[in-house]
Amino acid sequence: MDVDLTPNLTRLPETAPPPRTSPSLALQLAQVARCVQAVEQGRSLNDALLQVPAHLRAGVQALTFHALRQLGTSRALVAALVDRRPEPALGALLGSALSLLLVDEAGAAAPGSPRYTAHTVVDQAVHAALQNRSLQRKSAFLNACLRRFLRERETLLAQVRQQPEARWNHPIWWIERLQRDHPDHWQAILEANNQPGPMTLRVNRRRATRGQVMQALAAQGRRAVRWGDDGLLLAEPCPVEQLPGFAEGQVSVQDGAAQMAAALLLAGRDWSPADRLLDACAAPGGKTAHVLERADVQMLALDVDAQRCDRIGQTLDRLGLRARVVCADAARVASWWDGTPFDAILLDAPCTASGIVRRHPDVRWLRRSSDVDQLAAVQRSLLEALWPLLRPGGRLVYATCSVFRAEGQDQVQAFLEHHTDAVLQPAPGHLRPGEGAPAGEFNDNPPGGYDGFFYACLDKAAS
Repeated sequence: MDVDLTPNLTRLPETAPPPRTSPSLALQLAQVARCVQAVEQGRSLNDALLQVPAHLRAGVQALTFHALRQLGTSRALVAALVDRRPEPALGALLGSALSLLLVDEAGAAAPGSPRYTAHTVVDQAVHAALQNRSLQRKSAFLNACLRRFLRERETLLAQVRQQPEARWNHPIWWIERLQRDHPDHWQAILEANNQPGPMTLRVNRRRATRGQVMQALAAQGRRAVRWGDDGLLLAEPCPVEQLPGFAEGQVSVQDGAAQMAAALLLAGRDWSPADRLLDACAAPGGKTAHVLERADVQMLALDVDAQRCDRIGQTLDRLGLRARVVCADAARVASWWDGTPFDAILLDAPCTASGIVRRHPDVRWLRRSSDVDQLAAVQRSLLEALWPLLRPGGRLVYATCSVFRAEGQDQVQAFLEHHTDAVLQPAPGHLRPGEGAPAGEFNDNPPGGYDGFFYACLDKAAS
């Protein structure tokens, strides 16, 4: 599964709106606060953004991403500034405004961070409150809190940054798990998570070469460098519809870590149209498509969600590719398998998405510690169900977009202990977010490397 937690919305690139543009910051802040409040109440940001008027969505998304990356700090500041916990709407608006006053601390190393003068933020936050009937009487209180923060900034920040959640802007359970799982790198992972992810393209080798796409990008004034076997890393993000060749199926947007799946699955043998491959949790279809761009094979793409299966079909149609798409639970093998073994299986399993919070900053605030074990159980059941479907000599690639060992290394180690016919082949293992950035390529805006991912290649011993 290409886990994105945004099944119904293609997220816009992170380009923060400049100050003093129409629509006003007040109008956008009101929507940002609603989005932040929705996330704090357990709703996905995607669902909240769908309720934002279309003409505001790009700016609101960029500002909300920033607010969620600073939510730990802003929560602590709100608690320090008020005697009693404010009502949710007021707390969300106050926290969102405070996040814009934290850009010097949080955004100095993050190109594209929204930047407004302190006066503008305070003024527009008050206007946002005045536009909300339920908050009009709290506008003076909001103004007083923001001005107090500006007066006591250093003292307040020193105070709240003693709290791990405020220091790292992640839930405490998440921080503690990373400290256990990655004792030498947990701080780097948390810091990377608070930066925007780069925009990486995958070139459809059946329709264009990377050189051709690079020339088309250069004609638009866009810079890109080669990335992996089929990728291009953009110096600056842009709306998908502006990408040359996107509508014609020449390029797709896919992180460099996700692009490793096809190469790992296909490595080590020649493929023919008679070979049968399975993408067990395929939606929205990026990895299925990449396999078909590289090899002529029979591909079965499964997903348990009918709407997400439609997205697989749309992805394949745009790229001029064909696969059999079936809506089914991969773990319920009897409901969809015809009894003929597969030559290769890709299991990009449902997971916490803890490796992709750069692109989905709501994930860290929506997940709970108990989700890790629950999802690890789902992953284990899928591995057990699919392994018998692989022919002897075939390969299963297990992947998750997670940095937690329970969903990666520990999962695979437990599987190997119970399956003597499984042979672990070289694979990247755990990729940490931010790794692999091509140093020096874009000196003014260094890209942020891979998303967090885990890969294991399991070959089944020949009979």
